[in-house]
Amino acid sequence: MSKIIRIAVFRHSFCLALKILLIDKPIAMITNTYDEVKTLRGEVKYLPAISIILPFEPVMSLKTELEYRLKRAMEKVETELMANYPVHTAVPVIVKLQNLIHQLNYNTHKKSIAIFVSPLVEKVYYLDIRVEEKIVIDESFEIRDLVYSKKQNIQYLVLLLSAERSKMYLGNCSKFVLIKSNAPDNIYAYKNDIAERVGNFSDPDKRKETLIDKFLHHMDEGLSIILKAYSLPVFVLGPERVLGHFKKITRNKEKLVQFIHGNYDEATEPEIRDALQPYINNWRKVKEQDLLQQLESAMNGKKLAIGIQDAWTSAAHKNSRLLVVEKDFVYPGQIVNAETISPRDANANNPFYVKDAVDDVMEKVLQNGGDVEFVENGILKDYDRIALIQYY
Repeated sequence: MSKIIRIAVFRHSFCLALKILLIDKPIAMITNTYDEVKTLRGEVKYLPAISIILPFEPVMSLKTELEYRLKRAMEKVETELMANYPVHTAVPVIVKLQNLIHQLNYNTHKKSIAIFVSPLVEKVYYLDIRVEEKIVIDESFEIRDLVYSKKQNIQYLVLLLSAERSKMYLGNCSKFVLIKSNAPDNIYAYKNDIAERVGNFSDPDKRKETLIDKFLHHMDEGLSIILKAYSLPVFVLGPERVLGHFKKITRNKEKLVQFIHGNYDEATEPEIRDALQPYINNWRKVKEQDLLQQLESAMNGKKLAIGIQDAWTSAAHKNSRLLVVEKDFVYPGQIVNAETISPRDANANNPFYVKDAVDDVMEKVLQNGGDVEFVENGILKDYDRIALIQYY
């Protein structure tokens, strides 16, 4: 029974523990164990649960630096536990936490860790997301805490286009970095590379339009390569006529969040930043627009799970690149099988009751190397409040 209790406390739901450990077990066994676990509900409610969320990149940081950060976190937890809990309650948690920290994997290529400990639970997640340091001492833990601890960097790409040249920058709140590419950066490089039929055009304007399109095709190919390394929102700046051509030919529409008209051919960095500032000031909207465009692209590619049921099934198959969910969406449910969940029947005494299926889906996505993003309520009205992008 101790194994059941350990999982039950971690998820702060005794019914969920039964779902994990006893699915497909005989009904009599489920009923007996469920009754036993219910008797402990009041007792474990007040036990301290420790959550430590930290950046953890051994391949990028010295081991001594990581050990120092963990030592500081450990000291903070020890101080608070000894000050607020009886010794017989605090010490077992401290010992469990020390053991977990000593056993951490310094060969991982992940970016962060989440450590969860209570008198009956010990768990470590190695995650592919960047996080802000966070230490919580409470009675329970929710996966949403992990998502809320994500480091929110304002980072984007800037593509400057004219009829004759192109530049691309990686931008953030403090600087722009010019990105080098192998693509030629001048339209005249394509004059001798254009098809023979173009040379027969009697209309010079027609020839010029064709040259511009060919040039922009190459710039779009270069952007596709850059986006494989930096999957970021893209601002495109340039004359209205050139941007009109680019909109028609680009294969990266899902990443282009804003077209800004103007002559930026010789623009300085401060001038570019001034043009972008109104959009950077409302970064949340830019980010949500980027996410919606990613969802649309995934749906067109038949790689999108829409709604809690499809998201639950896709997460169970470990095919999860990005989960997008409205921030206040919760879904109490009951498990039908490993791939199916249904709305909770409040009148049914179902041992496979799940307090929040959304939290469970988020946990599966993060465990399997995916990412999770919250958006404002109402943004996903066309996606039943939750959608999961699968790996292509």
